[in-house]
Amino acid sequence: MSYMQVIGKRAKEVSKTVQFLGQIEKNEGLRSVVRELRLQTPYILQANAIDVAKARDEGMKPSLIDRLLLTSQRINGMAEGLEQVAELDDPIGEIISMKVRPNGLQIGKRRVPLGVIGIIYESRPNVTADAFGLCFKTGNVAILRGGSDAFYSNQAIVKVIKDGLRKEHLPEDAVLMIEKTDRSIVQEMMKLKEFIDVLIPRGGKGLISNVVQNSTVPVIETGTGNCHIYVDEYADIDMAVEVIDNAKTQRMGVCNACESLVIHEDIAEEAIPAIFSRLKQKQVEVRGDEKACKIQSGIVPAVEEDWGSEYLDAMISIKTVSSIEEAITHINRYNTGHSESIITKDYDHALKFQNEIDAAAVYVNASTRFTDGYEFGFGAEIGISTQKLHARGPMGLEALTTTKYIIFGNGQIRS
Repeated sequence: MSYMQVIGKRAKEVSKTVQFLGQIEKNEGLRSVVRELRLQTPYILQANAIDVAKARDEGMKPSLIDRLLLTSQRINGMAEGLEQVAELDDPIGEIISMKVRPNGLQIGKRRVPLGVIGIIYESRPNVTADAFGLCFKTGNVAILRGGSDAFYSNQAIVKVIKDGLRKEHLPEDAVLMIEKTDRSIVQEMMKLKEFIDVLIPRGGKGLISNVVQNSTVPVIETGTGNCHIYVDEYADIDMAVEVIDNAKTQRMGVCNACESLVIHEDIAEEAIPAIFSRLKQKQVEVRGDEKACKIQSGIVPAVEEDWGSEYLDAMISIKTVSSIEEAITHINRYNTGHSESIITKDYDHALKFQNEIDAAAVYVNASTRFTDGYEFGFGAEIGISTQKLHARGPMGLEALTTTKYIIFGNGQIRS
């Protein structure tokens, strides 16, 4: 058997145990992992330092190094996320519906685990803990294939997770890390339908496209984030400046960061200089259309590619429009179905924007940075789905379950 077949077989075998763990066992396992994360923080930071040093030597841009970097605070955040997952209601076994047919049959639907979930991801080592926690709580086994840039960080986190599970006498193979970085491993993983029930890719456009187009294993697609904020003609400009600053600069290398601004021309003369001034303080390069460039010197002329770019860097685009209809058309053309926001004091415009924008999360007067499992109260997230089947938006516990019909009878036969 190949390396991946061995991993897949181990996962399939242990899933027969993990899917039947009780709520108390799963929650105690999660809490044990939380304790280990906090206890072994120095060990994880030491491993992460190796990855970060390598990334800097190879010239990785600062916004992506920020995604890779772990701190004591970020590790504690991972632990807090798992604590929150432990406190959430366990969806497994939930009876979603139960109906009685005219012939007396009782037909219901029960939530059950998906089985073995393969997760292919890049850069962000916190995904390792999040993915384990959500999969374990829902009775699934996780096979993790992280990026080579976070190799030592991910290894350390998985070791700590296994230490926590072992202390509660729970199966350590509930989480399996692929420790080979060859690209051929990913290609084989995408064909491992015999052992893997679902694949979830998290990362750049190239990774996601490769998995979606070439996998024979069912895929839940997570998308890139060309997120927009539309500054409406009825916007509060001070609010717009604060929200845009947060959405763009709080963390630039994440998928829910704002990459594109759309501004109504009636407010542009006042709004653009205020927004530009704030972003310039944060060393953000602003690229704009002809009207934006005329209003504010220092804006770089935008090209067509800018409207659809996920920069993940200190750059942002500005498009001016003459109506909310034009704004909605522009956003729906260039967005990636992730998160979009409108800044407005007009109730009708707020509702129109929410109704007509095609995205997983649509905000009124708030930062796109809130599109996150932790912020939505899920404890963590397995990813942010930008597709429309099975799950959409931040994926928490319910997104990692499927259903089966359960039918009770008393001797009925079909005539």
